[in-house]
Amino acid sequence: MTAAAAPRELHFMQGPHELRIFHWERPDAPRILLVHGIGMGHSVYDRFISEIVPHADVVAVDLPGFGGCPEPPDPLTIPATAELLGTALEELGLVPMVAAGHSMGAQIVAELAVRRPDLVSGAVLIAPSVNAVERSLVLQGLRMLQDLAEGEPLSVLERGSRTYLQAGFRWFFKKLRQMLAHRIETCLPHVEQPALVIRGTLDRVCPRAWAVRVTTLLPRGEMRQIPGRGHEALISSGEPVARTVLDWMASNLPARRD
Repeated sequence: MTAAAAPRELHFMQGPHELRIFHWERPDAPRILLVHGIGMGHSVYDRFISEIVPHADVVAVDLPGFGGCPEPPDPLTIPATAELLGTALEELGLVPMVAAGHSMGAQIVAELAVRRPDLVSGAVLIAPSVNAVERSLVLQGLRMLQDLAEGEPLSVLERGSRTYLQAGFRWFFKKLRQMLAHRIETCLPHVEQPALVIRGTLDRVCPRAWAVRVTTLLPRGEMRQIPGRGHEALISSGEPVARTVLDWMASNLPARRD
């Protein structure tokens, strides 16, 4: 793996909510959007980005209050975040695209696919949250601790810790309430595009039964697993996740037409 070249950085403001968007341009290649999970930012996915940049036109985002974006007075709901993201990408001319989201990002991607089907040609839900039978702060915290204890690489802990501290605990818990309140299972049956669900086989936050349910609810869904990886498989396993996404895109989606 080699580091990706520096992207073009774009900013989008809507009221107090700022998005920072990073574009690794590759004309005529399929375009993919990457939406991070709670407490993260686009920078923690550098391994995945480095693997996929040679093969795709890549767009990554820092959501309001995360990564390099300032904290707004109040968090947006998951649907409102999807609406904000869709508006930004359309105005910046970064559509259509395959939308990929990790954890909370998968919730945003599902809403984006339903609300703006004109912008989204396919959806990739990586370790999608929130497991409906464990929808509580205590259980989600317990599962994350179990996931980390069972072998996530040290690099994952280091990257995650830096971005969580950057976001701050007050903002993190504000956004967590919105994440827990969102019912992705009510959204999934309305995702008309081809959709891929990915989980690590050791993921305690997104267990297999929940991933199967998510896949079953999708009208055109399929599921693939990354062996021996936990919830942060996208961070710790850039190559297999990137290859899985690229193979699925090649088999299920038409060539890009801007």
